[in-house]
Order: sequence, then C-alpha cells, then structure tokens
Amino acid sequence: MNFTDEQRMLQESTRRVLASGGEFELRNAQRDGASGYSQTLWQELADLGLLALNVPEADGGIGAGAVENMLVGEAMGEALLTAPFHASAVEATLTLAKLADEAQRQRWLPALASGELIAVLAHAESGNAGSLEPTTTMATPTEGGWRLDGLKSMIYHASNAQLLLVSARIQGAPGLALFAVPSDAAGLALHSCATVDAQRAADVQLRGVQVGSDARIGGEVSKGLAEVLDQSLAALCADAFGAIQSALHATIDYSRNRKQFGQPIGRFQALQHRMADMLIHTEQARSMCYLAASHAADSDPAARRRVLSAAKVLIGQAARRVGQEAVQLHGGMGMTDELKVSHYFRRLLAFEARGGSTDQHLRRYAATMA
Repeated sequence: MNFTDEQRMLQESTRRVLASGGEFELRNAQRDGASGYSQTLWQELADLGLLALNVPEADGGIGAGAVENMLVGEAMGEALLTAPFHASAVEATLTLAKLADEAQRQRWLPALASGELIAVLAHAESGNAGSLEPTTTMATPTEGGWRLDGLKSMIYHASNAQLLLVSARIQGAPGLALFAVPSDAAGLALHSCATVDAQRAADVQLRGVQVGSDARIGGEVSKGLAEVLDQSLAALCADAFGAIQSALHATIDYSRNRKQFGQPIGRFQALQHRMADMLIHTEQARSMCYLAASHAADSDPAARRRVLSAAKVLIGQAARRVGQEAVQLHGGMGMTDELKVSHYFRRLLAFEARGGSTDQHLRRYAATMA
C-alpha cells in the first residue's frame, strides 16, 4: 500500500508525541492509577488533532478515513497506549458522526475532539461478542423518554467515560436503537476491572435507567452500527499489528544481544527458523491490516464483513504465534514487567478476545461463504 506524504507525517507525528509522553516506565506507573492512563498525554493527543481524526470536517474535525486510522492505530499498538483512544476517538466518535442528528453532533463532537469528553459505545454483551445479534438490552417507551434495562459486558474504558452510547432493542420494533446515557444516570452501575493488557473495562448494568426522548440517536441503527463496528475492527487490527511488529523487533534485538556459549543466540539455526516464522506471520498480519483498511468502508455489507472477519482471524493467529514465540525466545524474562515483550504479549492476548474472538470470526467468515 502506498501512503501519501501527509499520511506518513500523521503516523510519524503520532509516534513522536507517544514517545515523548508515554515512556515505558511512566506507563507502568500510570497503569495502577485511578484512570490507568496519562491525562497529560491525552491532552497532547487532542492538541495534535488525533482526537478529531474521525470528526467530519463539517463539524470542525479532520474527517480522516480508514487508512489514517490504521496508521495511527499501528503507532498506538507500538506504544502500548492505555488511554481510551480506540474506544472514544475511534468507535464512539464514528458512531456519533454517522448516526447523530445535527443538535447531538454540535453538543458532543467538539468536546470529543478537544478531549473534554470521553464517550464509549456500550454494545457488546456476553452473547454477541460485539456483533449485532443478539442484543438483550431492552428500551421501553415512557412518558417523555425511555427506560433502559440490560447488561453490557467488558466495555473498554466505560469507567473513564462521561457518556455511554447504549444499544438496545425496542419491543415489537425491528433492528436496534441507540441511546446516549450519562455515566452518572440513576440506575446505571459500572463493575470495573483492569484488563490483561493494563487497560480499563467494565460491565455496564442498566436497571430502570431513565433518559429523555432527545437521548435517542438516530432511528433504526442496525445498518449504521454494523458499518461502525467494522471500521472499528479495522482500526483495532492495526493496533494489534503495531504490537505484533514491535514484539518481533524486540525479539530480534534480544537475540543479537543475549549470548550463550560465547555467541549471540541469534546465530543458532533453530532460533533463526523460529524468528523467520515470526516474520512470516508478521508480514501476513501487515497485508491483512492493509486489506481491512482498504475495505472497512465498503458499501456491500456481506463483502465488507467477509474481509474484516478474515483480517481478524489471520491477525489473531499471528498475534498468538508471534506473542508466544516472543515470550519463549526471551526465556524466563519474557513474562516480567521489566521487558516490553511481556506487555506486547498481553495486548495481543486481549486483542484476540476483543470485537469477537478468532473462532467467532472464523465462523462468521464461513457464513458469508455459504
């Protein structure tokens, strides 16, 4: 894939700001804090314009596409970013840009672009793995608004968000509806946890949450939400590729410096073969990452879904193989906090489960071929 000078500059600028504000030691210190990420770095991302990446130009943003999201996502994976960039600046922002009305866009998009507001899409449930069906959360009409009841599972950065975009079914109505719910709404409870890759996630319990009629975003949103989820998945694949590539480079560097029997272990043929295998998986992941970005906005839902599921499967397989080999070739040190490779392994482990597992996407891909 050929990139323009502007796209290359975007990626390099992202890498520079992450290198200046997200040093590895600082990241390890911040992950145990209340939010799990650096507020200073978050503002730097906003100042660079990265939080406005998916805000349309008509709304004062950059209006970037899937390729720009891919390049930035790759840099985020390399830097092991724990801030809610993907959850808020990609997924939630794309949701509002695609589905919200003019008043809602003016209310929320500028605040998302400036970093003042963090929003997350609360769609995933234990039974749907981030896909559209089934969704058990229900929205019931009330006088002047809606009542929401349900449970959303493992919503990344829900505990950091001020606004949750909650998907639900309406009894007797086709498809899905979407509602904007403040994080402090009565009846909303967050059961937070740290994820294996040092980010934050929460189960979102909604028990009789009351919202006004103006909280509904769009009408029947199944088609638009499917497009958002696929574009979000393409960006997540890019993040994983950044971690895969970095794990490979870290392993190669280690093999050049670690000595046994008077020579670097990288000279041993058996280890060379294993690293060559890691390189093959990495290059396959790169190709699928590019393919996913190229088709993330396709108008044909079936074709788009087929490409995105294929990308998730092959990048998921690469994530597992490269992550495991990186740890094993580092020996006992490979699982310690002191080395980046252990954190890449954990990020890739989390990627396999986010947005649907490798096995789930393999089944989804098979269904598109039937």
